[in-house]
Amino acid sequence: MPSGSDTADVNEDDKPSKNVIAHISQFADDNLTLVRNISTCLGIAGFLIIARSIRLITKFGSATDIPARFIERNISIRGRLRNITENGLEVEHLPIYVPLLSRLLTKRQSVPLLDVRLAGVEMTSEGHAWIAQQLEPAETLWLRLIARQNQSLHCLVSVNRGSLFNTCVNEEVLRLGLARTSPLVGLDPHSRASWSLYKRLMRAERKAEKKGKGLWKEDSRWERVSEVWRNNMMLVSLKKLFKWTSRTKEK
Repeated sequence: MPSGSDTADVNEDDKPSKNVIAHISQFADDNLTLVRNISTCLGIAGFLIIARSIRLITKFGSATDIPARFIERNISIRGRLRNITENGLEVEHLPIYVPLLSRLLTKRQSVPLLDVRLAGVEMTSEGHAWIAQQLEPAETLWLRLIARQNQSLHCLVSVNRGSLFNTCVNEEVLRLGLARTSPLVGLDPHSRASWSLYKRLMRAERKAEKKGKGLWKEDSRWERVSEVWRNNMMLVSLKKLFKWTSRTKEK
């Protein structure tokens, strides 16, 4: 059992540590606002370091700027529609917004546009016209990265209109018969991801085919009869012309 002198020594040893803790607590109480500001700054600095390391606040101006891991994991990025071209869409990338810092970065950076193609879709002129009517200028789009081909990005393009309404443009043009499915560029056709996406697009195309929409629209009975009649009339005219030339030669 410790003696009285030992207890006194222990208490004497504890006094410095207790005094330090007391001073720190008192300082924190007296400078609560400063402590909070320091904590906030440290938190923001930590977030910026993490965000910068994973390229969350970087504005991508071309397909080659996007890290390979983003495409391998099919990450979705946000963008603003700028132009509709014959080959696809021109989109301005919108990185995660950070107050003050995002404004500074935006001033330093130009406004390059990403060349976006609809993955697994072969567009028709009617499909391009439909997209031009449906997508509003400067509308916000979500681009699910599928593959990269030179300076182009092949993506699943989605539009959010309301909390419960999310439209995949790739599927919609196929569902309306305004496009055909095409091989998925940059993906191994035997991979699970490629097969899953291909089935998804094929389901949309089959719906158009079953309902006879767009490319799959069948001629009406009257149109088929008219076509047969025109062909018959042409055949009759050719027979008459052949007989006339034969008689002319005989004379």
